[in-house]
Amino acid sequence: MFSFKKKKTVRLQESKLYFHYSAESSTEEDLHEMSFILNTCYQSCNEIVFLCIGSDRSTGDAYGPLVGTMLEESHFPYPVFGTISEPVHAINLEKVLKDIHSRFTDPMIIGVDACLGDHHQIGSILLKEGPFIPGNAIGNPLIEVGTYHLKAVVNYLDPHFPVNSLNTTRLDTVMNLSKITSAILLNSVKKVPQTK
Repeated sequence: MFSFKKKKTVRLQESKLYFHYSAESSTEEDLHEMSFILNTCYQSCNEIVFLCIGSDRSTGDAYGPLVGTMLEESHFPYPVFGTISEPVHAINLEKVLKDIHSRFTDPMIIGVDACLGDHHQIGSILLKEGPFIPGNAIGNPLIEVGTYHLKAVVNYLDPHFPVNSLNTTRLDTVMNLSKITSAILLNSVKKVPQTK
């Protein structure tokens, strides 16, 4: 199930975390390492929210909502916004962010979203510190979101028709990446003490 190989963890500038899985192949140890890094990130904040961005109307863009649905179905202990039944996308993102900030005090927001890249990057998962801009690759940049973010490269970026890249993404690729990401996230909360 966890078909990744090369991993690279480097610090960009001072505190910019960057962790990369390559789609070539992997080990269970790599999965646990990424989960451990996330677990360490959780320690710095009392309120943590997962924001899974995307649309159920596009195969490639369904990655975020699929992850959100898998987390909810597995009784994930943190609040999850963005599922197949209630996706968070360009039309409602700002409204959802207002809702999050009205319900939580200075929460750590962990964004989950699909992205496009080069052919050799398809199947990669990136964990980065800092916000990202949903919709940027397809020329429809939205508001910056995230304290940390996980992005999966679901397809190659066609510079002339980027939306087509998302719409022609293989469902098998998206499902596999969603399963792997949800497994990483579920594993990441196992050792986190839940304070009420």
